[in-house]
Amino acid sequence: AAMWRALAAATAAPARALLRTPPARRAASLAVSPAAGPADERVETRVAGLSPGQPVTLRAVAADERGCLFQSCAHYRADSRGELHLGTDASHGGDYTGVEPMGLFWSLAPAGMERPYQRLVPRNTSAPMKVEVLVHQGHSLPGSMPGPVMAKAEVQRLFTAPGVRRIRLKEGVVRGSLFLPPGDGPFPGVIDMYGDEGGLIEFRSSLLATHGFAALSLPYFDFEDLPRILKDLKLEYFEEAARFLQRHPKVKGPGVGVIGTGKGAELALSMITFLPEVVAAVSISGCSSNTVADLHYGETTLPGLRFDMDKVTVSESGVFDVFEALDDPTNPANSSSVIPIEKAEGHFLLVVGEDDRMWKSSLYAELAIRRLRQHGKENFELLSYPGAGHRIDPPSTPFCQVAMDRVLGVPVLGGGESKAHAHAQEHSWGKIQEFLHLHLG
Repeated sequence: AAMWRALAAATAAPARALLRTPPARRAASLAVSPAAGPADERVETRVAGLSPGQPVTLRAVAADERGCLFQSCAHYRADSRGELHLGTDASHGGDYTGVEPMGLFWSLAPAGMERPYQRLVPRNTSAPMKVEVLVHQGHSLPGSMPGPVMAKAEVQRLFTAPGVRRIRLKEGVVRGSLFLPPGDGPFPGVIDMYGDEGGLIEFRSSLLATHGFAALSLPYFDFEDLPRILKDLKLEYFEEAARFLQRHPKVKGPGVGVIGTGKGAELALSMITFLPEVVAAVSISGCSSNTVADLHYGETTLPGLRFDMDKVTVSESGVFDVFEALDDPTNPANSSSVIPIEKAEGHFLLVVGEDDRMWKSSLYAELAIRRLRQHGKENFELLSYPGAGHRIDPPSTPFCQVAMDRVLGVPVLGGGESKAHAHAQEHSWGKIQEFLHLHLG
């Protein structure tokens, strides 16, 4: 009998131990909403099921069309209920700090094993960009091995809203893509251009169409049968594009708008100056003089300011700083390159990052404003952002302080600080749409 009692006690001990084990903590959960939505709009990210005060690392991972991996991370602590809300809770470390609802998106950068200095921008606007968001145990530094995954969710960032039509353009000499919003219209018409990287860049146009604009993404070299390199430009090409858009049955009129970045911004200033079809111009980080390539229009020629490569500095890490390299537009010898914007009948919106290191866009905006005021004009608005760099894109476009230059084939400093630049992108995007609606109807 004693033996049976001993055996019963031995088998009961583990059972009693099981009863004493605390109940398993509920699993962590992650909700990102909307799970699929416009790429320029905020998402709401919430984590639940953590222990009060528990440290976690949130990560975002995305791949571009070529399979290059981008990632970001931030450190958080759960509140007293074991929850987290990125709209109200601050990051304490990682790729950014503070309350940044979209920080995981705008801080995406090439993963450690990838080539650095690459931009995460969509080449194909018809496919969503898929971003995986993960919750890891503990705080792990950027680039290090993160702790075990506790929860994850996939988010789809859409660049083209349902019902938006994309029409590839071969109209006379004009090439590009026209994005039309759903519905009968007519819609305000906008021409959209980027800089000296060339080719067809569509994601801003497709987002403008999502917001109700008929947007023409207009390449001007290195696309289809357009010239391979940026050399002499004829304003007649841009005039044909403006007339095509103005006459399109889905476009409101009487005038159209234009938005450009870098070299595209400077072309926008020339278009509103010389072409009566253009009544509103958004210049993002533009120069108030014509640069690089001579611009011809009928009998008129604006010579392009040149870059002096002797004024380029290279850091120890091999990053090129071209800030001082462009010819000085205030030098009287360069006066023939100045765009005579005082002749424009329309309205200007000048958008600049005060930490632009590609060139002196703050100074160029000042020169433009001074020129307009000297001619008694107040047809402009300036948005100037401390801490923002050169390429101010739609919201949540990942910040890229140094980017590989397609023409030079080397990394070039664009300037800016990630958080200030991200805030400039969000604020300016709303203002740009307001400005275009105001002047195009």
